[in-house]
Amino acid sequence: MTRLFRKAEAVPKSQLILRDRFDQLLSLGAVLLLVALTIAVLKGRGDWPQIPASVWFHLVTIATALVLTPIMLLRQRGDRWHKQFGYIWLVAMFVTAAISLDIRLINRGSFSIIHVLSVWTIIQCTLILWSARQRNTARHRSAVRGMVLGALLIAGFFTFPFNRLLGQWLFS
Repeated sequence: MTRLFRKAEAVPKSQLILRDRFDQLLSLGAVLLLVALTIAVLKGRGDWPQIPASVWFHLVTIATALVLTPIMLLRQRGDRWHKQFGYIWLVAMFVTAAISLDIRLINRGSFSIIHVLSVWTIIQCTLILWSARQRNTARHRSAVRGMVLGALLIAGFFTFPFNRLLGQWLFS
């Protein structure tokens, strides 16, 4: 357990993993989702006063993760900046998931299937931090990619159907 919280050391250049096509696709997906989010929020400005603070905080943490995703996936890994941006990204994902457990607008106060993803995201955040601290780059990379694909891009895509707030704003 103490190894989980030890101070991170620089990864030798021989162990650095460079980007590949999948990282580029995930980054493109994050950029496109960020653009859609930005357009939707701007188009919905007439509804802004009615939106609860928890939803705004949720959107800010998602936007933070979306901005950092291409930076994290497309630049060199293992250096000080990767670690600092990584901590910010991880906190943004964790807080996004935690806040979503309080957002139950669609089911009128009930939990929905999307909340299972929130619990999974919270668990994955721990795995991502643990694998990075253990220098298990393969597990770390796999967990991050899974989180970006599942919890950020796929879940983000499904926030835009017409009966959801962002979908209403985007397609109005």
